Amino acid sequence: MKRVTPNMHTPHSGSTLPNPHSFYIPVRVTALDKATSSREEASRPCSSLLVVVTGGSGMIELDGERIRLSGGHILCSDRSAQITLPHKLQGVWIEYAVIPGSSHRFSPLNSGEPLRSCPPHIGALAARLLSGWNQPEQKPPFALQLLFTQLLSELYDSNPEYTEQAVHWLDLVLQYIESHYNEDLTRGQAAELAGVSAEHFSRAFRKSTGQTFNEYVTLLRIRKAQQRILTGAPNLSSLALEVGYSEGTYLSRKFKQVVGISPAAYHRKNKSVVSLNFNHTASLQALEVVPRLGVYSAWMERRLPVPSGHKLQDEGSSSTGLYDRLSSARPDVIISYSLPDKNKQLLSVAPVIEIPFMQMNWREQFRLIAEVTGRKPQAEAWLNLYDEQCHQANQQLDRRIGGRGTAIVWELGAEAAYCFSSSYGRGTQILYDDLGFRPPLSLVAEGLMDKGYLEMAFTDIARYPADHIFITSSAGAAEALEPLRAFLHPADHRHMEGTSGRKIYFLNQPAMFYGFDPLSSEAQLKVLLQALTS
Repeated sequence: MKRVTPNMHTPHSGSTLPNPHSFYIPVRVTALDKATSSREEASRPCSSLLVVVTGGSGMIELDGERIRLSGGHILCSDRSAQITLPHKLQGVWIEYAVIPGSSHRFSPLNSGEPLRSCPPHIGALAARLLSGWNQPEQKPPFALQLLFTQLLSELYDSNPEYTEQAVHWLDLVLQYIESHYNEDLTRGQAAELAGVSAEHFSRAFRKSTGQTFNEYVTLLRIRKAQQRILTGAPNLSSLALEVGYSEGTYLSRKFKQVVGISPAAYHRKNKSVVSLNFNHTASLQALEVVPRLGVYSAWMERRLPVPSGHKLQDEGSSSTGLYDRLSSARPDVIISYSLPDKNKQLLSVAPVIEIPFMQMNWREQFRLIAEVTGRKPQAEAWLNLYDEQCHQANQQLDRRIGGRGTAIVWELGAEAAYCFSSSYGRGTQILYDDLGFRPPLSLVAEGLMDKGYLEMAFTDIARYPADHIFITSSAGAAEALEPLRAFLHPADHRHMEGTSGRKIYFLNQPAMFYGFDPLSSEAQLKVLLQALTS
């Protein structure tokens, strides 16, 4: 570890007239692992420090406060600061002078906090600045000032505090385009809606989306056409009118420019599919469709190992990393739950079939995915076999337990307990929809069926009695077992309503019960039936 002390003194502007502008001048640029202080360096006029971290990870000390830094972070200080850096960090150390004016002074952070993350291209710009600083003879005059100014400009544009207003009008325009893409839309109309000039609109729109206004509208219309083709489109002329074109031949020409093939060829093509959720990947597996890329649950991978090159992280993964993987895969269609922000980012990759969460049961989702992949007969055959299994299960339950009564499914987390409706799965889609059990009235009264799940304190579990209580997960929740004694030992809790005949089943298979898809439902049916009849 080494202690670094940048010298922070503001130079005098040398003018007696008020200066309306602030100017920023790089004073010292060096590699982060070589940033040291010396008497000569301390004499340089420096009022601000910017550290761009491009690699490594470690704790730093900033005026005695410990802060973790890693690649993609920037650190900024506008005052004299004591900074202790670990040797394993890679990046660029930039000291710069500020000639202040009467206008607002820019800080790369400007939020009172010394640290924030930044886009990857910021690190690339900082590396170019360092390279030019170390080889001044190879740079034309003012090149370093231009690079540094570009770096600050990019930091300004990437800072939400400065771009909040621009993001607001851009989001408004994108929402308007999404709702009116099949109407006559012009750049002038959109700029008027945004309240900015047409020239400013074009620059900001292209910087944000990577496309011109007309290119974006065309791409959106073609993606909508692809979605309709995948889910039972009308004839070409009617489809053209639906997406904002006056005739089918014009749609066909635009379609081929964007997709590379005609609408008819796209309809016939054996589609390359990407799945962004493990429930939808399992639906593809049930249809014997191998996705180009897919998200797999731990339970699915235990059933059938998947090569790492075909696996994706779930929806919470880095948007940049996901976009790069999908762009390389070049899919014909992407299947995802409705995630508007992320799915907009994927517009340039492929059409996204958005499946609304909690609004479609697993059978409806399965049938939609079958339609998209051209496997409707296979889906119906699979569901017929599953329905036969449900029929046989009901016959067994009729003989063994008779009337079904009430059932509840609990998932015990580390700090709370959760129960579910059939729209959320966890086996309730089988208990309530296929086997004839009912949720306790107390849960229905509290809005379980509308919300999909309820979160409870462990001590509240005993307030919701049911004839059959299923525990799908109890890992890390030992404190929940004490309230469950009220169920386990009803003779000691005669004051509780309905304790007689209650049965509790500790299934403890969270990975499998987490699924809400054909394969998981089939496996859950077998486990539930075995528990109920054993």
